Amino acid sequence: MNLEQTIHKIGESYHPLSIECQRKFIENSKLNFLKKGEIVVRDGEYSKKAYLIIEGCARAYYLKDGKDISDWFTFENQFMASIISFFSEEPSPHYVEFVEDSTVLEFSKDTVDFLSRKHHDFERFISKVVTETMLGLCERLHTIQFAKADERYDRLITIYPDITQRIPLTHIASYLGITLETLSRIRSHKTRI
Repeated sequence: MNLEQTIHKIGESYHPLSIECQRKFIENSKLNFLKKGEIVVRDGEYSKKAYLIIEGCARAYYLKDGKDISDWFTFENQFMASIISFFSEEPSPHYVEFVEDSTVLEFSKDTVDFLSRKHHDFERFISKVVTETMLGLCERLHTIQFAKADERYDRLITIYPDITQRIPLTHIASYLGITLETLSRIRSHKTRI
């Protein structure tokens, strides 16, 4: 695995990073291997770490009245963090769990602040990451409010074609705001077409 190539590829997705900035990002981060089912943030904890997923996937979720509600999935070349806690230094309202054995580049809020002060390209890079995250959450909210269940499923499959092979259907159903039975009906109807 070549971290320089990974960081370069991520830079192309968000905002290009200079060679020096890429080097400093790697120097101030830690390569980590997380096991399937590992929870790195719990509701009420403070989180100062974020993860660039090199291989694997993760989800953020809430527990509401004992019910597990998935809020967000991330895959290769995407970032996962408890956004509220990471940026506002408040307790996390989420749990963050790795759904597959994953290889990540782990970095701290201090690293983001340091690199943003030293490298304007990193500041723009983080701004694009946060903007993309916010736009994704806004789109999800709009979809939950206005789209039918099958339209929500179709949109998710368009964005992540292999999600049903990687994420348990119970988590997908909760993310879509539907029951597992409804998801099963939608999926069986799609396979008959």
